[in-house]
Amino acid sequence: MSRSTRPRSCLGRLLVVVLGFGLLVTAVVVALRLADGSAPASNACLAPIEGDDMVLDAEQADNAALMSAVALHRELPARSVTIAVATAMQESQLRNIDYGDRDSVGLFQQRPSQGWGTVEQIMDPVYSTNAFYDVLVTIESWEDAEVTDAAQDVQRSAFPEAYAQHENRGRAFASALTGYSEAALVCELEPAEASADAVTAVRDRLARDFVEVAVQERAGHLLVDATSLPPGLEPAPARRGWAVAQWAVATAGVTGASVVVTDGQAWTRGAAEAAWRPLAEAELPSAVAEAAAAAAPGTVVIA
Repeated sequence: MSRSTRPRSCLGRLLVVVLGFGLLVTAVVVALRLADGSAPASNACLAPIEGDDMVLDAEQADNAALMSAVALHRELPARSVTIAVATAMQESQLRNIDYGDRDSVGLFQQRPSQGWGTVEQIMDPVYSTNAFYDVLVTIESWEDAEVTDAAQDVQRSAFPEAYAQHENRGRAFASALTGYSEAALVCELEPAEASADAVTAVRDRLARDFVEVAVQERAGHLLVDATSLPPGLEPAPARRGWAVAQWAVATAGVTGASVVVTDGQAWTRGAAEAAWRPLAEAELPSAVAEAAAAAAPGTVVIA
């Protein structure tokens, strides 16, 4: 190789390295923003807090929705959901995994050897969520404690301060999923074809997550009477309606639900912009629109 071409070759290699490093840095930044909940992603769910959108993917949002439904059934405050979501984010990235440190498994990485139950029990997300709350409510003044302190009192982690990094995400989704933040939680999901299987899936999940809730099945949609849920700390029908409605959106990635309506607002799967819209602006099947227009306060229409 001549001397005249060697510098150009070296320069070319240097540019490749620099460009490659730049792409790597960009990818890392995007990944970190997604990890801390500050940037949206496709097939994801978003909930706002203090001007920022917190993000969970569809699987994570589905598990967060379960934690909220269990808390509502047990008449626990939204604070319990914040703590549960933040804890599970740290322990398992809010996924029901069958592996972990030593014999830890499940959403909260509970250990059979420490008395949390059998592996089969802990891998049942309903069981593990209830087990988490069973211990949480025994902690003195847990509702007023810092999230990281309450989580640590339950988990006994080797890294107790790590829970704090997930508090904002927990607060954002807890507020929406318990109905305090209305029309707040949205999911950006690909369109899904209408299916009787989706209606059945939603009905089965309602019974699993909320245990007792009044549901009527109509042609292609469900009418959910959210006022049949325990009143908890706030008996307002609209709040319970928003709790069920945003639960339905958060679980839609799993159930296949395409339309959720309550309190004159509608979320539709696959819309150009993920948002709640007034009924007059939403494109809904005629039967769903009629049911929504006639719905009493606290009623949720899911199709």
